[in-house]
Amino acid sequence: MAQWMLADRGYDAVWFRDDLEEKGISPCIPGRRSREKPVKYDKRKYKRRNRIEIMFGRLQDWRRVATRYDRCPTVFFSAICIAATVMFWL
Repeated sequence: MAQWMLADRGYDAVWFRDDLEEKGISPCIPGRRSREKPVKYDKRKYKRRNRIEIMFGRLQDWRRVATRYDRCPTVFFSAICIAATVMFWL
């Protein structure tokens, strides 16, 4: 099970934070600028979020993955694994 969740300001909602905490997940979500009381979050973890976004961006370079040609989840996951393997070795 996940210990914490990284998300951007768009996911900053009281009900969403409460739901995550009920499930035992620590939210790492900065507060919206319009929030009256600032929310504490781990800024170091939040900075690492860009690595995940870069990885998804590189996967989107593969047309088969980006447009989801494969409707079967197993075949689609295989395409993602092949793309990740090729990206790792290049």
